[in-house]
Amino acid sequence: MAPILVLFGTGEGQTAKVAARIENTLLERGHDVTTVDVESLPADLDFETFDAILVGSSIHIGKHHEAIREFVDSNNEILNVRPTGFFQLSLSSAVDEPERQAEAAQYVDELLERSNWHPDKIGLFGGALRYSKYGFLKRLLLKRIAKDATGDVDTSRDYEYTDWDEVDAFTADFAGFLEQRLDG
Repeated sequence: MAPILVLFGTGEGQTAKVAARIENTLLERGHDVTTVDVESLPADLDFETFDAILVGSSIHIGKHHEAIREFVDSNNEILNVRPTGFFQLSLSSAVDEPERQAEAAQYVDELLERSNWHPDKIGLFGGALRYSKYGFLKRLLLKRIAKDATGDVDTSRDYEYTDWDEVDAFTADFAGFLEQRLDG
């Protein structure tokens, strides 16, 4: 089927887990998938060889992964001429409150407006709190954020908020969209 690039930026690994799940689902559908952490992006990677690109980023303290922001800003021409999707992991998406959901959507809107990229599909997923991987100051800051968002402030454990059924539905929707475009 189609060669697809799944490019992601992660802080403590949850976005990498989601990218791996997306990759597996696309492979099961017969696609040729290349999954790359933006921090390890080969300089000679030819984006023209991919029929579609999925980009994923975590949100930390209201900001997308810096290297993903830079990639989107500098590659919007490539992204706007082929089927693309964007997925984001955040605490705001982990909470079923309209205000938090709007906050998560605003993060995406700001990224897309600044870069002038128009992905075909967007997925907003709950991320994770990896207290065990944070330094003292980051743990303190995220504990304060989590108190308002999720209430999970026990720093002796980690929390995962990703709804894997939502990830699978997003991936199936993107794959169906791509397959229809390629067949048409």
